[in-house]
Parts: sequence; C-alpha cells; structure tokens
Amino acid sequence: MGHDVVVGVRLDAAMEEDTAIIAGQLAELTRTVESMAVQLKALGERADNERERADKQQERSEVQQERIDLAARELAEVSDRLQAAANALRESV
Repeated sequence: MGHDVVVGVRLDAAMEEDTAIIAGQLAELTRTVESMAVQLKALGERADNERERADKQQERSEVQQERIDLAARELAEVSDRLQAAANALRESV
C-alpha cells in the first residue's frame, strides 16, 4: 500500500506540473491573441483613414474637373463671341 501512495503522489505532482505548463501556454496564447487583436484594430483604423483620404482626394478631383469643364465652356463662349465680333468687323470693312 505504501508503494501505491507514492505512485499516487507522483501522479498528482505530474498532473499539477502538466496543469501549470498548460496554464502558462494558455496565458501566452491569450497574450498573443490580444496583441494580434490590437494590431488588427490598428490596421483596420489605418485602412479606414486611407479610405477617407482617398474619398476626399476623389471629391477634390471631381470639384477640380467641374471647374475645368466650366472654364472650358466659358472659354468656348468667349471664343464664339470673339469670332462673331471678328466676322462682324470683316463685314463692316
């Protein structure tokens, strides 16, 4: 019976050691997962910021294109008026 007690104590000690090892591994895994979650959140925020920046750039480009189109129309109108004035001047001479 003494031998069985010694074996039982050794098994208990081995199980406690295994439990401690597993607990340590779980703690490390938890830290790793938490670190990954922080990194993933930061990446998501950076992606959002880049998307916002791209959207603002697109808006600026659209406004600039509208201004270019308006200037082109105004230039065409001025050109037409100048052409009409030149024609009228030629006819009057």
